[in-house]
Amino acid sequence: MINYNGSLVADSNILLHENRAFLYGDSIFETVKVLDNKVLFLEDHYFRLMASLRIVRMEIPMYFTMEYMDEQIQLLIADMPAAPSYRARISFFRKPGGKYLPTDNNCEFIITAEPLNMALYSINEGLYEVELFKDYYVTKQLLSTLKSTNKMVQVTGSIFAQENDYDNCLLINDDKNVIEALQGNLFMLTGTKLITPPLSDGCLNGIMRKQVLELAKKIEGLEVSEASISPFDLQKADELFITNVITGIQPVTKYRKKEYTSSLASDVLKRLNAKIRFS
Repeated sequence: MINYNGSLVADSNILLHENRAFLYGDSIFETVKVLDNKVLFLEDHYFRLMASLRIVRMEIPMYFTMEYMDEQIQLLIADMPAAPSYRARISFFRKPGGKYLPTDNNCEFIITAEPLNMALYSINEGLYEVELFKDYYVTKQLLSTLKSTNKMVQVTGSIFAQENDYDNCLLINDDKNVIEALQGNLFMLTGTKLITPPLSDGCLNGIMRKQVLELAKKIEGLEVSEASISPFDLQKADELFITNVITGIQPVTKYRKKEYTSSLASDVLKRLNAKIRFS
């Protein structure tokens, strides 16, 4: 089942040849984790979604409040078999009409969901090797920070990673700075300095990125900043880790000949789980 504009249906019957998300990538989406009947970081997700819709000039339905969004996700989850947690995705797309210029800025939404095997976040202790993806760049602009359905860089990068036996790839912008991974934001620890690329470099405005920044700033002796990261900086780092709301924190163990530890990643993950349990 899916939730289509507030109704649970088996099939939306959307006509692909008319759908602007399919034709032009004219769509914004948000991926959330649901644990114990609670959407984690609900407020952050809602306000990022609303801001994204405004940026791309979609008309936000007046009824689509944060409480309504929560209710609609829970409605779909309640119709699914019990699981430790769930991944839900809400996608907004403009109504049919027009070519590049739409004839209607009003939008519709679909919510889909799937069960997850884990409840709280956990550290993957296995090997996790990454490489730079240099075939295409992410541009330094506001649209790059949004979760839109225009993800061809991430799609082709994922195929490149699979073909070359990498677990993930790191993306670079048009200044040749490293900005993020294929499926999440990037953090780099060098000595006592924890750095993540700034949004102005074109990285995703990640919800888990925000949580990690807030938690890391409370760790005594750790200097936290948002600054550009060059490929050369990766070779000098002690830790690299990738963040998103589904996985949580994924430590990188190897980039080329450089191997990394994961002590800080484990510490931040414990703090993250504690925040979830007691919030």
